[in-house]
Amino acid sequence: MAIYAVGDIQGCLQPLKHLLKRVQFNPDRDTLWSVGDIVNRGPKCLKTLRFLYDMRDNLVMVLGNHDLHLLAVAAGVRAPSPSDTLGKILAAPDRDKLLNWLTHRPLLHYEHGYTMVHAGIPPQWSVEDAMHRAWEVEAVLQSPDCITFLAAMYGNEPAVWSDELQGMERLRVITNYLTRMRYCTKKGVLDLLSKGPIPNPRPEGDSKKVSPWFSHKKRKTAGDKIIFGHWASIEGVTDSPNTIGLDTGCVWGGAMTLYNLDTGERTSCACKNGRCRA
Repeated sequence: MAIYAVGDIQGCLQPLKHLLKRVQFNPDRDTLWSVGDIVNRGPKCLKTLRFLYDMRDNLVMVLGNHDLHLLAVAAGVRAPSPSDTLGKILAAPDRDKLLNWLTHRPLLHYEHGYTMVHAGIPPQWSVEDAMHRAWEVEAVLQSPDCITFLAAMYGNEPAVWSDELQGMERLRVITNYLTRMRYCTKKGVLDLLSKGPIPNPRPEGDSKKVSPWFSHKKRKTAGDKIIFGHWASIEGVTDSPNTIGLDTGCVWGGAMTLYNLDTGERTSCACKNGRCRA
């Protein structure tokens, strides 16, 4: 029995199938973990969603920002972006079944000594803190307030957590940490504009130093094994052996990567146009 974690799929189904075949994935005994962003920007979003739904008994998945965006567009509270490739899902006869299943996926998963999250955990939170905050968002997603939350989740403020936050502002910053974060200060102030391997220049007069969330030496999760995706531009490279980045940019012409939780081995295939190059 083996557990494999896969980076952002984003509708690139052929590379996923190729990698599962390479590692001789057996659904009768093996389990696949997904860091989320299973759809959008790639060519086979509906087929990817159906494929993962069909293997749901052997799948652990956390929600990414693109998965949440799909739910918001489907709910009619967000217009599709020009670069979205979600149309076939929205028009599918089984869309309600698929989207209901997606709504019930968690934002964080802890098992076997690993924590899996789409983007990361801010320096001021422990894994237990993050787990409890994720439950808050999950509870709303699975409640009659789901559409209200999906309409209100967009935005970059508040930029930092406070125990005093309430309502949609509280839920928005939790969601931004877990599904959108790349850079932040040591106190967890988010920089959601920087997406590359180095942060954008700070505005004049802004002395706050931002670093990758996993680079803060005093973060509470420094001793925890964390699997994450979301950040294609760093190509899976981190400065911490406990933080395992798996978004290697398949949909952007990079690669798709599987990680064996038992051995630490990575298996990748180079990608182009949503398919393996070889």
